[in-house]
Amino acid sequence: MRPIRRDDQGPAVAEIRSILVNLELLEPTPGADVFDARTEHAVRAFQQLRGLSIDGRVGAETWRALDAARWRLGDRALYHSIPQPLVGEDVRALQERLLEMGYDVGRADGVYGGRTARAVTQFQREVGLTADGSCGPYTMHAMRRLGRKVVGGRPQWLREADAFRESGPNLVGKTIVIDPGHGGPDPGVVVIDSGRRWSEAELAYDLAARLEGRLAAAGMRVHLTRGPATTSVLSDPARTQLANDVGADLFISLHVDGHANPAADGVATYHYGTGNGVTSTVGERLAGLVQREIAVRTGLRDCRVHAKSWELLRLTRMPAVRVDVGYLTCSADRARLIRPGFRDQVAEALVAAVQRMYYPVELDVPTGSIDVHTLRAVVDATAEA
Repeated sequence: MRPIRRDDQGPAVAEIRSILVNLELLEPTPGADVFDARTEHAVRAFQQLRGLSIDGRVGAETWRALDAARWRLGDRALYHSIPQPLVGEDVRALQERLLEMGYDVGRADGVYGGRTARAVTQFQREVGLTADGSCGPYTMHAMRRLGRKVVGGRPQWLREADAFRESGPNLVGKTIVIDPGHGGPDPGVVVIDSGRRWSEAELAYDLAARLEGRLAAAGMRVHLTRGPATTSVLSDPARTQLANDVGADLFISLHVDGHANPAADGVATYHYGTGNGVTSTVGERLAGLVQREIAVRTGLRDCRVHAKSWELLRLTRMPAVRVDVGYLTCSADRARLIRPGFRDQVAEALVAAVQRMYYPVELDVPTGSIDVHTLRAVVDATAEA
């Protein structure tokens, strides 16, 4: 869909304004269907609250978030629907409540899938309700009466951390999905430098290919979400579905940033998280490792780690990060990005971060200390044994 922005008008704008009014982010104005400055400000506030990109426009992802925000927990009965599951903020609130009580719903992604239905069924069985996996008035009343089952801990963090500990420190046999951003008709950021056209999609794929080779040499099963010359745009939900379908252990999305201010530079990494403290803690650890390894090994400005609820991070069932490696619009960053040797450095930093993910926290090593070339030797030694 074309993003809805300042000065647009019509029924779609009226619907957006109605949702923002119900969320108490916008004062009601009878008959208004114009995307004015107040509406743009309210959209920016909504995007900030939901951990989305803050641009004041209503694109596809912001619209889906607004549509989901219509519902509050208790407004409707919730149940597992196939093939189109129920989606909404009420579902996410239910998932967060179940996580607080110690039930395993996986990621609080706002989608009422089979895992959420099984958690509701378990809760219903334990409190003596009909165990049908649907959340209606009786189930909601029972939840309000009960306190948390787990106190002083983060059960989802424990589950994610245990899964990594049990899988062992070696990369051999583990599965990773690498997602080169954009592609096909969507080139992302584009800059002309000395007569040469550089695009985000081109650089992201080149970096992904370099990373693929190194991780495969270290024994991992590697999948890319796209090839170098795709003809169609792959949506973020489709990219996450691919990762979920192959049962990936990790997901890394690669991008290059751009900004109207040519002084903007540096590397930033993002993991799933919301404004109310819900986060993928293992994803946060992976983001921190990626950020530190790239900043130390390349010298790019450290723009830190940030929590976002982008669909790319929210809908994956495994720890997922997006990394924006430098600004193509910054002459200093661009001079680095267009050098193959620099992209090799970034790929090696990412390999080191992935390897450190599988080390127990107490046995972690200093940033920049892993020689990724030795990982291939470990694989060869294992094969010979």
